[in-house]
Amino acid sequence: MRVNVAGVELRSPVIAASGTFGYGVEFDEIVSLDRIGAFVTKGLSREPMQGNPTPRIIETAAGMMNAIGLQNMGVRAFVEEKLPKLRQMKGAVVIANIFGYTVEDCLEVIHILNDAEGIAMYELNASCPNTSHGGIAFGVDPGLLNELVSRTRGAAHRPLMVKLSPNVTSIAQMARVAADAGADAVSLVNTFVSLAIDIETRRPRIANVTGGLSGPAIKPIAVRMVYDVARAVKIPIVGMGGIVRAEDAIEFMMAGATAVQVGTASYADPRAVENIANGMRKWCASHHVEHVSSLTGSMG
Repeated sequence: MRVNVAGVELRSPVIAASGTFGYGVEFDEIVSLDRIGAFVTKGLSREPMQGNPTPRIIETAAGMMNAIGLQNMGVRAFVEEKLPKLRQMKGAVVIANIFGYTVEDCLEVIHILNDAEGIAMYELNASCPNTSHGGIAFGVDPGLLNELVSRTRGAAHRPLMVKLSPNVTSIAQMARVAADAGADAVSLVNTFVSLAIDIETRRPRIANVTGGLSGPAIKPIAVRMVYDVARAVKIPIVGMGGIVRAEDAIEFMMAGATAVQVGTASYADPRAVENIANGMRKWCASHHVEHVSSLTGSMG
């Protein structure tokens, strides 16, 4: 069940996605962190953030919408309060998700994390709006993405995985930009911009008006995007989007993913990551697959 993502060996290809697993320590009594591939922290910013007003999470017909607003305690508090506890959990593989509204914000977060022990990799959220360029998201502008990735890759002392936005014309093009700028891996997809309206009040159901759609509804689109990216870049791909069963994860790997992330499913089942990994192990045994890594890109 072991896979290798940008030089980081994981005991399983199933990773808990950012924003759905807290800072890891919250799940300690529910999930054994040494039994899952890795987990990605909530997005870490230079300063603490309160996030968006409520309501900011709603259920949809086949998933959920959220506009949390990247609420987090800030990178310094994470290093001081959470990371020491994570280091005590033997076998836990920690991927730090980082973001900022300017390149300099991201660089400062990386510099602080570079000096901290217990982190295996960084995941750079490229879906944030760059306030220096009129609010255009890094991940939808090739030039901005190139600058963000090249500068953060130059500062990072650990492998850098870039989380791509699906809200673009060609995600394969953006993956190539990230790879050419030095990304060690890419993860995709982030949520789809969406809108839900309360027809009785004629108001948006989320206070932020729009939110990010995740869950099973987006899985076929996400699988297609992983397939497109796999044909465009040579670096490892971590796929996500609507994975709730082992078969879903296997589908992503056959499309070209080296590993997968599980997010929304953890809200319904806090042990979803572990259960999906166990299901993959059983599937591989029943289908005489000796190494799970052999599934990557194996679609006929």
